[in-house]
This record gives sequence, C-alpha cells and structure tokens, in this order.
Amino acid sequence: MLYGIAAASAALLLTAVLAALLRVPALRAGIVDRRRQRPLPVPGGVAVVVVTCLVAWAGVWTKVAPLGQGVGRLLVAGAGVAVLGLVADVWRLRPRVLVAGTAVAAACVVPYDETGLWGGILAVAWIVFVSLAFKGLDHADGLAGTVGVVTAFGAGACAAAEVMDGLAVLLSVFAAALTGFLMHNWHPARVGMGACGSLFTGFLLSSAAVFTRAGYALGPTAGVLFCLGAVAAADVLLVVLARGTSRRPLLRRGPDHLAHRLRRLGLTPPGAVVLLGAGSFSTVLVGVLVHAGWTGEGAVLWVAGGAVLAVLVLLRIPVQQSRRTESTQVRGQLRVRNG
Repeated sequence: MLYGIAAASAALLLTAVLAALLRVPALRAGIVDRRRQRPLPVPGGVAVVVVTCLVAWAGVWTKVAPLGQGVGRLLVAGAGVAVLGLVADVWRLRPRVLVAGTAVAAACVVPYDETGLWGGILAVAWIVFVSLAFKGLDHADGLAGTVGVVTAFGAGACAAAEVMDGLAVLLSVFAAALTGFLMHNWHPARVGMGACGSLFTGFLLSSAAVFTRAGYALGPTAGVLFCLGAVAAADVLLVVLARGTSRRPLLRRGPDHLAHRLRRLGLTPPGAVVLLGAGSFSTVLVGVLVHAGWTGEGAVLWVAGGAVLAVLVLLRIPVQQSRRTESTQVRGQLRVRNG
C-alpha cells in the first residue's frame, strides 16, 4: 500500500517535470501536432511512457512490487507500440503500419490459454481498436489523458478484484503519470500526447482489461470491455457515421469528433472534456460493478443505449469544416460541373 502511494506520487512528479523539460527540444526538432491553430509539441507521451516503465522497473528490480505473470511482457509490448507511435509523430507513418504494428504487439500479450484461439483473436482486434480509438481521442486538450486516468482506475479496480496486485499497481502508476501529463495538457495545452502516448495509453488499458477478464465467458467479457472503453468507442462510431453519410474520406482529419460537436453546442473546451470525463466515469463504474458481480449484466445495455443515443444526437449537430476540406469539396464540385 505504501509503495503504491510512493510510486504513484513519484510517477506524477517525474512525468510533470520530464514533459516540461522535453517541450523546448520537441519544438526545435519539429515534433509537433499541426492539427491545432498553433504547432503543439508532443513530448508528453514520451514522458508518460518513460516514467511508467521506469517506475515499474524499479518495483521489479527492488522486488517490492513484482508485476506478475505476463504483465511484464504486456508492458514491453506497450513500449514497443509507443516507439512505433513516436516514429509516426516524427515521420507520419501510414495508418496501416500503425494497425499492423499494434496487432503484432497485441498478439504477443493475449493469454490464449485462457481466452482460447477465437477469443484471443477477438481480444487482439479489441486491443487494436481501442489503441487507435485513443489516438482519435487526442483531438482536444486534456481529453485522452482524462479518459485514460478514469479508465486506468477502473481497470485497476478490476485487476485488484482478481488479486492481480502487480497489474493494479502498474495501472495506478500509469494513472498518476497521466495526471502529471495533464498538468501541461489542460486547455490551453502547452504539451501534447502525440501518437506515442495515445497508442500506449489505449494499448496498455485495453490489454490490462483483457488480462482481468481472461477466463470469463465471452458475452459478459465483451460487455465489461465495452463499458471500460465506451467513450472512445462512441467517438469512433460518431466519426465513422459522420464521414460515411457525408461521403468524406474516413482517415482524413476533421473537426467532427465528440469534443468538437460539444463545443458547437456552446461548451468551453474544458467543459467539453469535463463532460466526457464524467461520461467515462459513469460507464467505467458500470463496467467495474458488472465485473465484480455487484450489478447485473443488463446494466451494460443501458451503457450501450446511452452511447448510441449520444452519438445520434451529436450526429445532428453541424461541424465547422476546415479550409482544406472546403476547398477540396469546391474543387470536386467544379470538376463535376465541367465534366
């Protein structure tokens, strides 16, 4: 208990300091997110990954907090995904490379002896989906970090219920590291997460959730996993429906995510993040209660229904298109007329 508190405190402080130190070098090196109105340096993900791995290694090295069977491999695979994300931050890798790399890492950590072959394949698909969904959540200051902290505590509670103490401590350290990062990422952000941090966040959380549910029936497991990642899944569903109905490229960036539409309703940037964080807390709480057996599995249906309703409502809110998108549409219309 005392080690967990000390480790979490150290992770919070070290991440806050390291993210601040890496900000200027990232700016000079051009490692920035250019989606914003101003170039935002994205070394925050590096700080979260390095500190999480360092504190976890310290616990193993001192034999105070061993990670447990398979958890060390999970962390190593997560670090590999983070390196892939860092390469994407620097050189802009194609999406299919990120998908393939994340899938390989996920295939290396799934406990097939407990999930079975087909369950393991579904687990790999879920890990890849959540990892990329968290990358999509990094569209607003503080959003991916806030949802990540809430989800980490929920997954940690599930791990504690399964007496996976090493995994629970790792998730508490990770939540503390994300909190330290949020000190710089809250609106207006001075440091961003980037693909490095967002992919690592999604991978670690989804893999940890799979670990805690390994050995359970497939149906209830799918319900719990959905509750833990409901906000990220809703964001993906909203973007897919919005771009599909408007016939826009699915992979092209645009201001049509959850936080963008909430801001069109009049919410401030922090207000939109707080609302989505509260929504994440509600869905994660349901997932924890279902996992612990304190509520029936039917509660998952309420979460799914609420997520679908929110997506359908927000889908009707118009979004402000970027200038690049508008110019592309204008050129397309002119070609049709001239053709």
